[in-house]
Amino acid sequence: MRSAGITLGLTALVAASLSGCSSDDDQPDYAAICVDPQTQQRTEDDNCKDEREYHGSGAGFFWFYMATRGGGLVPPIGGRYNTGQGTYTIPSSRPGGSGSPTIKRGGLDTKGGDIGKITRGGFGKAGKGGSGG
Repeated sequence: MRSAGITLGLTALVAASLSGCSSDDDQPDYAAICVDPQTQQRTEDDNCKDEREYHGSGAGFFWFYMATRGGGLVPPIGGRYNTGQGTYTIPSSRPGGSGSPTIKRGGLDTKGGDIGKITRGGFGKAGKGGSGG
């Protein structure tokens, strides 16, 4: 009986920790994708080697920070992104202006997807867009 109680307790603990991985409280405030601002296309995250900010001039690849709470879509590699959905500068506060933001760089699905469904806990992929939610 004692081992069954321990097993049941461990199972409950694991289930609680897994459900915590998908809560909205764990959702990062911004998803960062590596982009070429000249072509407005997403590129491989490995091309962004540092945190340089794009200020409207110069060539190269830069991080583009998209707010995750608005239900926007991360474009696939090679796809165009909408500059109205984010910023080239590192956000200094959370959306709404209170506190330090959390940022998820790299590991977002290379095929694109719903940035409102970014998974956490080391899995590092964005959920696919679609119905049924």
